[in-house]
Amino acid sequence: MRERVYRTEALILRRSDFGEADRLLLLATPGGKRRVVAKGARKTTSKLAGYLELFTHANLLLAVGRNLDLVTQSQTLHAHASLRESLPRLSCAYYAAELYDRFTEEEDESQQLFELLVAILGALDQSAYPDLVLRAYELRLLHLAGYRPHLHYCAVCGARLSEAAEHFSPSLGGMLCPHDCNADRAALPLSGAAFRLLRYLQTQPLNVVERLHLSAHVRDEAAQVLRAYLRQLLERELKSVAFLDEILRVE
Repeated sequence: MRERVYRTEALILRRSDFGEADRLLLLATPGGKRRVVAKGARKTTSKLAGYLELFTHANLLLAVGRNLDLVTQSQTLHAHASLRESLPRLSCAYYAAELYDRFTEEEDESQQLFELLVAILGALDQSAYPDLVLRAYELRLLHLAGYRPHLHYCAVCGARLSEAAEHFSPSLGGMLCPHDCNADRAALPLSGAAFRLLRYLQTQPLNVVERLHLSAHVRDEAAQVLRAYLRQLLERELKSVAFLDEILRVE
């Protein structure tokens, strides 16, 4: 039998007004994505208000409710204040949260996806290259979701790829070797530098992005290829993409 009161780590991905003074929260937790209510959180006298900021990593105490569980206590683990004070970083966080949302179902347990999102929001809070953090995030999330793109072996024949490979097929799920480059007429051209970047980010720790010095063109190439692949999988563009592009363009 489920306990009436329980604790969980959580990331606050979305907030909206609910009722006269409550907040409806979308959480990422080790036990999956879930919606909960923070009663009275919009009141100036609420003890919860300051502990439920967007993208906060918190330890929550929840009570089981009839329809939605209720937040009764919140302890901040990581506030990610720098993230919320920078519009470019904040736009990246919105994108990361939406991507998690699209690849998960309500209460579909995934400790690994939760830990990945915790790491990514922490990196976005501090990194000098938040766009590269997102590329690393996309590659790791795709791997955990079972859609790891083929970057080391041809998506058609399975042959080991050399740097002569220069086409990525979103519909076939990865790079094509020169022999199979015509297997998908809609395959996207990809420069050697962008190809090397994607392969490097797919296999290296997250913190390597701080040591990379790349042109804006190469970074944009990598972003467009992964975005095309995600669009193929999700069958639509993420809502946060236009906002992200606009903010990063201005930056």
